[in-house]
Amino acid sequence: MNRQDMLKALAAKGDQEWDFCIIGGGATGLGVAVDAASRGFSTVLVEQYDFAKGTSSRATKLVHGGVRYLQQGNIKLVTEALHERGILRRNAPHLVKDQSFIVPNYKWWEGPYYGLGLKVYDWMAGELGLGKSKWLSREETLEQAPTLDAEGLRGGVLYHDGQFDDARLAINLAQTAASHGAVLLNYFRMDGLLKKDGVIRGIRATDEAEGAGTASGTGGQSYEITAKVVINATGVFTDSILQMDQPGSETVIAPSQGVHIILDKDFLPGQAAILVPHTDDGRVLFAVPWHNKIIVGTTDTPVSVATIEPRAFPEEVDFILQQIGRYLQKIPGRRDIRSVFAGLRPLVKSSSKKTAELARDHLILVADSGLITITGGKWTTYRRMAEDTVNTAIQRSGLPVRPCITDTLAIHGSGGEDEAAIRALTATKPEWGMQLHTRLPYLQADIIRGVREELCMTVEDALSRRTRSLLLDAQAAIECAPVVAALLATELGHDQDWEVRQTQAFGELAKGYLA
Repeated sequence: MNRQDMLKALAAKGDQEWDFCIIGGGATGLGVAVDAASRGFSTVLVEQYDFAKGTSSRATKLVHGGVRYLQQGNIKLVTEALHERGILRRNAPHLVKDQSFIVPNYKWWEGPYYGLGLKVYDWMAGELGLGKSKWLSREETLEQAPTLDAEGLRGGVLYHDGQFDDARLAINLAQTAASHGAVLLNYFRMDGLLKKDGVIRGIRATDEAEGAGTASGTGGQSYEITAKVVINATGVFTDSILQMDQPGSETVIAPSQGVHIILDKDFLPGQAAILVPHTDDGRVLFAVPWHNKIIVGTTDTPVSVATIEPRAFPEEVDFILQQIGRYLQKIPGRRDIRSVFAGLRPLVKSSSKKTAELARDHLILVADSGLITITGGKWTTYRRMAEDTVNTAIQRSGLPVRPCITDTLAIHGSGGEDEAAIRALTATKPEWGMQLHTRLPYLQADIIRGVREELCMTVEDALSRRTRSLLLDAQAAIECAPVVAALLATELGHDQDWEVRQTQAFGELAKGYLA
């Protein structure tokens, strides 16, 4: 993906009508872009910030059916999610992998209770399952997870689910959509809806990329984009677009904050993850290996206002440390946290007051104006959400009926494209093979690839989403920010003042990830 090419394609369209205009570049919007473009519809997507800047880069990194939803009796959601988990594992094997989980048993009834429940989980997955669950003895459990608290341990249940890198999948989805002709633009603010006789005909948008006349964009230019269908896929900001369409509309989203902490691998060595099936607030807690670290979470805290950069509350961090500390021999403290991050879930409102009980199912709304809103759901079911959205759009807009092909569509990177790009860059310039930081698994070439092929525009883009440096080790990310800023400036044609501003801005943002 190249931003100048995207802008040229947008300009070349001129006053011609697009089939689809999508607002929002998270998992949902990108999924809709892939679906629509792969069916042959002309598609444009605008994102005010960076792709997956919000919720879609702040997940627990699991592609799963949802063990907790099975406990709640939400059979429909679990069945659909398990089916989609299998499809995603098949279509993106470079990012989605089988992850074994252990549910440790400290009470006599936990083994049969969770064991039988997980056998049902296996059965529901069918031929797309990742592996069979099994009961483990005390010795087998400690062999799989040697740092579990052994006192009172009776055994465990092992089962399989999926684990992935959320932001990398988002970028690969953008590349997949682009390969089918979609135009995708980050740092492109949607300013308003274009209407004629009360019917939406498109949007007004502004290119907010810094640096007019550089490789980064056109900085400040406004556009009118007309389209047969406008899709609102803005996640926790769904209500703001609905209000723009119809002031006074009833709100549909109840945001909930989830927090995760990152610990070093020695707190949970080995390959198995841990599932704590019942925390003090009634949720489940995961401790999952991820990029040679351990990600632990999550919380469920209702919030009244959605923000693009949510911050963990101190009590949320304390809660996670307290809960996971009950199950580990070595109890983690704040000084052990490499990074802490928060994300907001776009939960669909219901009569319940507890966000842990609100619907994870997706919701599609069609307004009188023709605006189609897709919200709710979760990463695992993004593809099904997109298929339902495009089908709804076809029915409502008179677009030609074309079958969805995403259930068998390989996602960019599944053929080794990303690794090949890194090899080519380091062969061209060996110094790009240097590590960004001794505590991070990334090379300078990862940054260059991000700029040249993935619409990376800022130091934050590079260290938070094109690589996962900020989430893996916030202090290390801060320390390598000047090197990253220099690489970006050279590639994008910015001056030294830009480097300084970017380094300082990233440093301020990254402080919020330090425990």
